[in-house]
Amino acid sequence: MATGVVRLIGGWFKYRAPEHFSPSWVPPLLGFLSLCEKHNSPEGLTALRILWSRSEYCDFGPTILPVLTPILAPTHPLKARGLALRIFCRVTAGWFSPQTENVPGADLDRFLQVVGDPFHFPSLPFQDRDPFDEVYDEPWPWKATVVLIEFASSDLWRNHLRLSNFTSCEEALSTEEGRRRALRFMFDAAIQSRQELLCTPAKIIAAIRCLEELRCFNTAGVVILWAWTADVVDAVDHDAWGLIEGATLDFYQTHGIRRLTALSRHITDAAMEYAHREFLLTYYQGPPCRVGSVRKLTPSGDAMHQWDAQDFEVLRVSQVCQLSRLYRLFGCNPITWKEMVAVGEVGEETGTSLLRRSVTSVKFTDWACDYP
Repeated sequence: MATGVVRLIGGWFKYRAPEHFSPSWVPPLLGFLSLCEKHNSPEGLTALRILWSRSEYCDFGPTILPVLTPILAPTHPLKARGLALRIFCRVTAGWFSPQTENVPGADLDRFLQVVGDPFHFPSLPFQDRDPFDEVYDEPWPWKATVVLIEFASSDLWRNHLRLSNFTSCEEALSTEEGRRRALRFMFDAAIQSRQELLCTPAKIIAAIRCLEELRCFNTAGVVILWAWTADVVDAVDHDAWGLIEGATLDFYQTHGIRRLTALSRHITDAAMEYAHREFLLTYYQGPPCRVGSVRKLTPSGDAMHQWDAQDFEVLRVSQVCQLSRLYRLFGCNPITWKEMVAVGEVGEETGTSLLRRSVTSVKFTDWACDYP
C-alpha cells in the first residue's frame, strides 16, 4: 500500500511546484525509505527523488542522517547513492541544527565514513541515466566537498573528519583552476543556502587548524583564500582581522612561502567577480565599503540592488585595498613582495626559512583603506 502511494506522489510531483510539498510529509517518507532498506524495494528510489527535489525547501534536521547512512554505503545501488550524496549537499542547515548535537559520535563517524571522498563516487553509466536529469551533473563532488569544509569549522563535526574525506580534493586544489572552482562553489553554497559559510574568524581559524591536523594543506589554503577574498569579515573590524592575519602568517610560515602566490592572485581574480557580486547582493545588497560602521552579515532575502559599472569599480578598489593589507602583513611593498615570492618558488623549504627570517608582521589596529 505504501509503495503504491509513493509511486502516485512521485508522478504527481513531476508536474507540481515545490510549494505543494508539505514538511509534514518528510517523516513518513523517511519511514518508507527505512522500510525499503529492510525489504529491498525499488520504490525507495522514488522516495529519494521526491526528497531530493524538495530538500532545499525543508529543514530535515538530523532525522535524515540514519536514513542516508546505509544508502551512501558502497554496497548500495549506484543511482540511490548518487541521490543520497546530492541530498547530503542540499540539507546543510540540518547538519548544524541544535538537534544534531544529540546524535551519538559513533553515528557521525559512520556517516562521514560512507560519505568518504566525494570525488570517488562512481559515475552512473550514461545509458542508465534519466534524460534531462540534473542530478547527475558533474559539480556535485565539489558541492559535497564544500559541506565537508564547513564541517571542519564545526565543533560538532570536525573530530569525525578524516584525511580520506579530502584525498581527491587535495589533489584538485593543487592547481590554480582547482582553487578557483572551489571558491566558486563556496560562493554558490553561501548564496543558495543563505548559510553563514565560514563567516567569522573563529570558524575560519577552526577550519584551518582542523585541516592542518588532517594534513590537508591545500584545502586549508583555500579556506584562507576565502577569508581574504569573500568580504565576510568587515574590513574595518580590526580585532577580527587581527585574528585572521595571525592565522595567515602562521600558516605560511609553517607551510612555505610558495603558497602565497595563489593568495595574492586570487584576491584580485577577475574570474570570481560575478560570483562575488552575487554573494554580496545576497548578504549586503551592494558592494563592500571600507569605511563607516562594521557591517553585520545578514541575508537580505532579495537582490533589489542592481549593480552598475561604478559598483564594480568599488569592488575592484576594495580588492586592491585587500592586497595592500596582505603586503603590509608580510612587511612588503609590491616590489619586495615579488622578490620574496620569487625566492619561495625555488623551493618550499628555502621560502619558509626566508619568511621566518625576514617578515615583520604589521598589525592593522590603526589602518584601513580609506576608499571607497
